[in-house]
Amino acid sequence: MSALPRSLPSFLLPAVAALLIAVAGPASAATADHLPWMTDLPAQAAAASKAGEPLVVLVSLPGCTYCEAVRRNYLAPQAAAGEIRVREIDMSADTPLRDVDGTMTTARAWARARNISAAPTVLFLDPRGRNAAAPLRGMQPDFYGAYFEQALDAAREKVAVAR
Repeated sequence: MSALPRSLPSFLLPAVAALLIAVAGPASAATADHLPWMTDLPAQAAAASKAGEPLVVLVSLPGCTYCEAVRRNYLAPQAAAGEIRVREIDMSADTPLRDVDGTMTTARAWARARNISAAPTVLFLDPRGRNAAAPLRGMQPDFYGAYFEQALDAAREKVAVAR
């Protein structure tokens, strides 16, 4: 699949969502290779916000060892403990996803539109899909946990104020 139309008729959205769930599996199922995929930004950001959390998004690349380290050491354990709401996108993939305005796009186009050029990049999004904290680009192993917690705390404050 090279590209999706900018928008789909509204009557097709439930069918597309069902197809995405069938292909990607349940949203709670994380594998060793990736976290649950971001497929519907408005719904996933709204669900995170309803729980008082930002939507944490790992923008990754296949085979990226730093992406794997961020996923394994920081995001997956906190997600498994119910501490964060997290999704992942592969910035090189043509995987379909619904953007905040309801249009269908691809993971690659979404990352490009946000000027994301480095993996891993971790985003902290509010219910409208905007940055609630500065993105973490790349990985500095010695201080990454502190940078992550600082950004997460800032994003939580913004989400709390917006509720």
